[in-house]
Amino acid sequence: MQQLPTRWEERERLRNKGQFWTPDWVAHAMVSYVATDTELVFDPATGGGAFFEALLSLGIPDIQFFGTDIDDEVLKDSIYSHPIARVEKRDFILDPPAGKFPSIVANPPYIRHHRLSPQMKARAKHLTDEAIGVPLDGRAGLHVYFLVQALSLLEVNGKLAFIMPADTCEGHFAKTLWDWIFSNYKVRCAITFDEKATPFPGVDTNAIVFLIENSLPAENLLWVKVLESSNDLSAFITSGFQEVGTSLEVHARSLQEAKVTGLSRRPNVNKPPKYRLGDFASVMRGIATGANEFFLMNSEQVAQSGIPDYNFKRVVGRTRDVSEDELTSNHIEELDLKQRPTYLLSLDGSPVELHPNVTAYLAEGEAMGLPQRALIQQRNPWYKMEQRKSPPILFTYLGRRNSRFIKNSAAILPLTGFLCVYPHLEDEDYIHRLWGALNHPDTIAHLASVGKSYGSGAIKVEPSKLKSLPIPDHVVNGFDLEPQQTQSCL
Repeated sequence: MQQLPTRWEERERLRNKGQFWTPDWVAHAMVSYVATDTELVFDPATGGGAFFEALLSLGIPDIQFFGTDIDDEVLKDSIYSHPIARVEKRDFILDPPAGKFPSIVANPPYIRHHRLSPQMKARAKHLTDEAIGVPLDGRAGLHVYFLVQALSLLEVNGKLAFIMPADTCEGHFAKTLWDWIFSNYKVRCAITFDEKATPFPGVDTNAIVFLIENSLPAENLLWVKVLESSNDLSAFITSGFQEVGTSLEVHARSLQEAKVTGLSRRPNVNKPPKYRLGDFASVMRGIATGANEFFLMNSEQVAQSGIPDYNFKRVVGRTRDVSEDELTSNHIEELDLKQRPTYLLSLDGSPVELHPNVTAYLAEGEAMGLPQRALIQQRNPWYKMEQRKSPPILFTYLGRRNSRFIKNSAAILPLTGFLCVYPHLEDEDYIHRLWGALNHPDTIAHLASVGKSYGSGAIKVEPSKLKSLPIPDHVVNGFDLEPQQTQSCL
């Protein structure tokens, strides 16, 4: 099993390469799917050779392996000197091999969009224009373009097995991508993993395996949850999806339901919800400073700066700074005693004469090059801070806690680690009841239906998606809630 580095610099190098090796039991299952009735298996991101080793273990006579990779160190591995292997140094996106392939298997490099070069982004846009007919949202990572390229190079009736992060089904690009896949290919099976069976321990993402054929789309597909690592997954695939072991949870689901719900999520057999969070509250992200190290201070730093108190607002920045379901003034003061920064330099940019100490501090920021930062340079003047009303309820933007809605009794402002929830009715009793309804286990259970899933049970929910969070009828009725008109968030 791959040992992930603990040092930040080594982790950064790994992220830049996107290399996370596939464990044997998963690689064996994936290769079992693509290696039947074929003379060649192609891997466009060979890496450490997990899929080639799995192919060798199957002992299939007269089968060949062809692979590509860009990492010289990987390609030097002695395993690729095997007589049935041919591996080339080649960039699968910028310089794909000619021709099409009957069987493709891959764990593509997981490289997020902001790490892609301009050349790669331009080529990826051209690729999706050609294959799908429209460009994907620019927030798609390199792994998504590997999938598009591979499907485009799959022979008619050919088979593909890809292991991907769950954001393949949850990102802003997902609808366009899967509308194309579901309309042009047959998705035989989607395989997800319980936290105890994750293929990549210590990696903050959930994995999903797609088994796809280049044939006419079917009306149904299989969805699997692997509950623990075992040979049950390989047995299930080699038996033609018939042999279901005790470590697998298997569901047949309709293509239409899968398109709506998403393949990374459990099948939805419930009728559409009557109520959503947006019926009761508005949602905005927290304040983005663009430079927390400059705009955020603790009380000691405030005193040292000599900047008047009226230039500051009390804030909370990190989700781990809030361990309770209710945030009080005492909690904020405790954070300050721990020297956690809770004071935000909040200047509105109005044309008034600034205090000399403010002017001197801003000069330090200019010397640091802050006005040239991407977010800050959009402001005029550069130090003008975003404005928010204090939200009565906070939501942890990316969190692992079961209870994610926090009552903001301290009336402070949150930074981008939180979302701001503004109930439509500014009544304390109504706010308290809505907070209770949002923290009800049956409401919390629906977060997975609107959020992006990460490793260790983490869920990330964008503001627009949080507004769509279903609140079950019995919860709404139990807390005596009624939908209200929208109130201003600013």
